[in-house]
Amino acid sequence: MRLVPDRISLAWIETLSDADLLDVEARVRARFAVLERREKKARGDKYQLMRGPADLMEAWDRWSRINAATRDRSLNPLKEQVSS
Repeated sequence: MRLVPDRISLAWIETLSDADLLDVEARVRARFAVLERREKKARGDKYQLMRGPADLMEAWDRWSRINAATRDRSLNPLKEQVSS
């Protein structure tokens, strides 16, 4: 299990193997999902991701950077988890 730095950069992402990248993506996505569910529950129909609290936006930013990297490598995180 790789430690994820506070600031996810392209240079750090490039140090990850495909397996490490998929692992990090799953962990970061899970954290984002927890925060998003919490916010959706609190806001209901008024939920808007881009108007969410700072911790939600940070989690989304971290996940989106990692997710983009998986796509750049032609990896499909959700498919990889199902087949594992």
